[in-house]
Amino acid sequence: MSKYLVVVESPAKANTIKKFLGSQYKIKASMGHIRDLPKSRMGVDLENNFEPQYINIRGKADLINELKKEAKAAKKVFLATDPDREGEAISWHLAFLFGIKDDEKCRITFNEITKNAVKNAIKEPRVINSALVDAQQARRVLDRIVGYKISPILWKKVKKGLSAGRVQSVATKMICDREYEIEGFIPEEYWHIEAVLSKSKSAKSFVARFYGSNNKKIELTNKEQVNVILKAIEGKEYIVNKIKKGEKKRSPAAPFTTSTLQQEASRKLGYSTKKTMMLAQQLYEGVNIKDEGSVGLVSYIRTDSTRISEEAQNEAKEFILQKYGQDYLPQKSRVYKNKSKSQDAHEAIRPTHVNFTPDSIKESLSRDLYRLYKLIWERFIASQMENALYNTLSVDISAGEYLFKASGSEIKFKGFMALYVEGKDEDNHNDEDKEAALGNMPLLEEGEKLVKNKLEANQNFTQPPSRYTEATLVRALEEKGIGRPSTYAPTISTIISRGYVDREKKQLYPTELGKIINELITHHFDKIVNENFTADLENQLDEIEGGSTVWKQIIKDFYDNFEPVLEKAENEIGNVELPVEVSDVICEKCGRNMVVKTGRYGKFLACPGFPDCRNAKPIVEEAGVNCPKCGNKVIIRKTKKGKMYLGCEKYPECDYMSWDKASDIKCEKCGNFMTMKNKGKNIEYKCSSEACGHTIEKERKKQEDKDE
Repeated sequence: MSKYLVVVESPAKANTIKKFLGSQYKIKASMGHIRDLPKSRMGVDLENNFEPQYINIRGKADLINELKKEAKAAKKVFLATDPDREGEAISWHLAFLFGIKDDEKCRITFNEITKNAVKNAIKEPRVINSALVDAQQARRVLDRIVGYKISPILWKKVKKGLSAGRVQSVATKMICDREYEIEGFIPEEYWHIEAVLSKSKSAKSFVARFYGSNNKKIELTNKEQVNVILKAIEGKEYIVNKIKKGEKKRSPAAPFTTSTLQQEASRKLGYSTKKTMMLAQQLYEGVNIKDEGSVGLVSYIRTDSTRISEEAQNEAKEFILQKYGQDYLPQKSRVYKNKSKSQDAHEAIRPTHVNFTPDSIKESLSRDLYRLYKLIWERFIASQMENALYNTLSVDISAGEYLFKASGSEIKFKGFMALYVEGKDEDNHNDEDKEAALGNMPLLEEGEKLVKNKLEANQNFTQPPSRYTEATLVRALEEKGIGRPSTYAPTISTIISRGYVDREKKQLYPTELGKIINELITHHFDKIVNENFTADLENQLDEIEGGSTVWKQIIKDFYDNFEPVLEKAENEIGNVELPVEVSDVICEKCGRNMVVKTGRYGKFLACPGFPDCRNAKPIVEEAGVNCPKCGNKVIIRKTKKGKMYLGCEKYPECDYMSWDKASDIKCEKCGNFMTMKNKGKNIEYKCSSEACGHTIEKERKKQEDKDE
């Protein structure tokens, strides 16, 4: 019989921990939260010092009874939920259900699910941290008050099903503000003058760009200005004035925090923040590895710290030394500076076992898990490697009184870049990207005269700022101190699922509904979407966690200002007419043009004659191919969970369907279209006709893999 009970959140985590503890320990999963505020009402007593009214979560009665029975039978209970505010709160609720006293040492935490970490935690249980619990309660109650007070106003004045939230409203506003900035952008003219030069007419040429005069930069803003300069240098000799050779270092990026992992997974793998966190959670809780069983592959994945343990650092050093050699190890171990707002409660995200290289466990991981693990593993190892070194060359070239500049660089020593290079956002490219390869620059001498092969003046116009991607939005939220690492993914998912924001080719843009809701909230609830106010609230939550502030006082201060604003908004906001998107599809029942509506599973077509005419149908996206069974059109359908598949438009009369994508390749044997799916480094094309079944494979282009 088991003497000890260990409670974690998930079965995967339970399976991983089970390996490290003997038969005297029983490991059970709470399946996340077991008590929460009720969904059907506010659940916060506004008249009684904002006391939360927790209830057992519906559907978990049997699980709760089972856990209580196990806890009663156990000699000691260990609560091993995640090491953050949310995990502390789950343990607090479990302790309440089990009747565990406040001063009992029942709480254990570990930053990674490894044998040493788990066994050491069991040896040193502590009492539940009430300050951490209070910080979680404060956030939960604040968000509940905002959501349950503003949302009914939106239902009444706009339409049912809408919601407002403290962080989601700020994120929506940022996306709307960026869109207004783009719409109101006035392009400004600017020019470049480039000279294509060489040592002689037959020699290899290089490009020098106009800089200015007397070592002062001149901004070229119109054609007249350019023409004056072109006329002044006409017929002038191009002479090498100064050559400067140098060396440049490039340092590796720090190990991942939650936000930098979300950003990099978006840039390099095309993953949404939601997908990244779902996969990262699996890697943390444990994945079945061949011959090893369930293994927690990465450290805790909700962190804003770049700190790593000395043990992990030494493991990385040993690996680098064996794999790459002494030259790739820096003389001093790298220490990365945390941002000032970092809580530093946990280490950075890193592999728990460096020797589990991505390729050594590839066959045990799904493709998505492998790609994310590879990203985390390579980023961590690279963060402990030596700098990359570049040879650089800068050349000043005179043409009369004017100055041109040319520069180039080449890698002298790869250092960390032998393994990993950080990705860049579309709006974050610098002049380094425009440098010529040093190998393209000829050997020049000061005083040398050059041959002008071509002189070009190019007109350009400034571009509006880029729309946010999930990566750049996460970066902006973090920089402004809005939300915390654990809130970014659910915030972005919520504003998309509510129909406030759409995503197209990674870019986020506001819908008409999003703009209307943002305008209402910005006008009537300015504090809720005020970035400084929201960031200050986050700081106050940190103060609660630190034990220096009473959580209910923060709620009271907030609500005392919020209540009169609510009353005013209720009286001032009139009924809002939402714009209707009319389609060109005719309702076959009454002849009206059908309109686009948004429901639980996305957009659909509905008859505007409701309730007299209740006709509705899905929005059909044609695949551009014909059904191999009946010859009618093939359309792209979606499951309730949003997974796309191909199906015949005549379903159910014709039952053709495929989970693969349609391609524009025709089967060479029967002439039907071929479907396509990824298969390792190749794409497998298969005839859509089951009777034929002809398949071919082609190598996948790198860009396709990147965009996937």
